[in-house]
Amino acid sequence: MDWIVTCKALILGIVEGLTEFLPVSSTGHLIVAGSVLNFDGDYEKTFDVVIQLGAILAVCWEFRSKIGAVVGGLPTRPEARRFALNIIVATIPAVVLGLLFEKAIKSVLFSPVPVAFALVAGGLIILWVEGRRRAGAGKAPPPPARVNSLDDISLPDAIKVGLAQCCALIPGMSRSGSTIIGAMLFGIERRVATEFSFFLAIPIIFGATVYEMHKAWQTLSVDWLGLFGVGFVAAFISAFACVRWLLRYIASHDFTAFAWYRIAFGLVILLFGYGDGLDWQ
Repeated sequence: MDWIVTCKALILGIVEGLTEFLPVSSTGHLIVAGSVLNFDGDYEKTFDVVIQLGAILAVCWEFRSKIGAVVGGLPTRPEARRFALNIIVATIPAVVLGLLFEKAIKSVLFSPVPVAFALVAGGLIILWVEGRRRAGAGKAPPPPARVNSLDDISLPDAIKVGLAQCCALIPGMSRSGSTIIGAMLFGIERRVATEFSFFLAIPIIFGATVYEMHKAWQTLSVDWLGLFGVGFVAAFISAFACVRWLLRYIASHDFTAFAWYRIAFGLVILLFGYGDGLDWQ
C-alpha cells in the first residue's frame, strides 16, 4: 500500500471514530476530510461506510453485557423482546428511505456545501431543543424526563425516534444527533436517549456495511482491503475512547457546545468553499 494513502485512511478512521457517536455528523466530517485529503472517489465513499463497522463494534464491546442480556432473554423475558422490537421498528424508516433515495442523496448531497448547511441547521435545532429544556428567567423549571430507562421506552417512542433518525439521511445532520435530540424532544432522558442512539446504530451500520461491500466486492483490490483494515482499526480505537468520554460528559453537560461547534464548522466550510479551498462538485 502507498504510505500516503495509508496515512489518509488512518486519519479518516480516526475522524470516523471520534465523530460517529457525537451529534456532529461523522458522514459530514468524512466528506469534508475526504475533500481536503483528495480521498473522495467512488471507492472512497465505500471506504467511508465500511470503516463505520469498526466504530459500531466498539459500541458492541462497550455494551456487550446489555446486548448479551437482550439476546439471551429473548425466549423468556418480555422486556428483552420489547427492547429488540423497539430497535427493529426504529430502524425500518431510515432503511426504507435510504434504499429508495440512495442514488439521489449521494449524487446531490455528498459534497461540502450541503454538509455545511446541514451542520448549521442541525446546530440551530440543538440550541432550540436545549433552550426549551432550560428554565428561563421567571419561568417554571422544565418537567422531568418521562422515560428514564431503556426498558421504559415504548413502541410509539421507538417509532418517533426512528422517524427522527431519517433526518440523518441528509449528510451533515448526524444520525446520533437526530436520534438523541429527537428522543430528548419526545421526553426521553438524556443518557437514555444517548444509549438508545448507540443501540440504533448497530443494525443501521452493520446493514450499510454489508450492502456497500456487496456492491463493491468485485471491483475492490487487495490494496483497498488493506486500507479498509487500517481505517477499521483506527475507527474502533477512537470510537471506543469517544463513547466512554461522551457518557461521562453528558452526566454533567448538555449538547450546547456541540451545537456551537457544528455552526462554526459549517461556516468555516462555506468560507473555504467560496474561497475555492474545497471541492464543491
